[in-house]
Amino acid sequence: MGLLIGVGTDVHAFSDLPPAHVAGLVWDDTPGLVGHSDGDVVAHACADALLNAAGLGDLGGLIGRDRPQWRGASGATILREVAEHLGAHGFSCVNIGVQLIGNRPRIGRRREAAQQVLSDAAGCPVHVSATTTDGLGLTGRGEGLAAIATALVMAADTLER
Repeated sequence: MGLLIGVGTDVHAFSDLPPAHVAGLVWDDTPGLVGHSDGDVVAHACADALLNAAGLGDLGGLIGRDRPQWRGASGATILREVAEHLGAHGFSCVNIGVQLIGNRPRIGRRREAAQQVLSDAAGCPVHVSATTTDGLGLTGRGEGLAAIATALVMAADTLER
């Protein structure tokens, strides 16, 4: 099998009140995100990318709304669970690149902290970037956030060769 690449996306609407949980961090100056868990679009996109790369389905299939034990769970906890799930199936994460799409929060000043939290949870380097959509779409109108992640995963049998 060797190296496998996966893509994950996530989108959540803003709620009425802060704080937001984004990229494994709490943002007091940003409205929260609506979701079954904490709505951390960055962590969720990373988790989906890992599952996609390993061919193990998607986040909804593993940690869906029908599982009450995940209500309010942090994105880092979910990402850690997915990384452990991959390990149990003979895969390990090589790295993840993820991009937050939205007007806020401004990731730059806390990028290193976000990367550290997500890397610790995933068990591999996670690189975080951000962009806006210049006022277009739901993120441009400030209705919510989106994230897109790409993960590189290695099958355990590759290590034995």
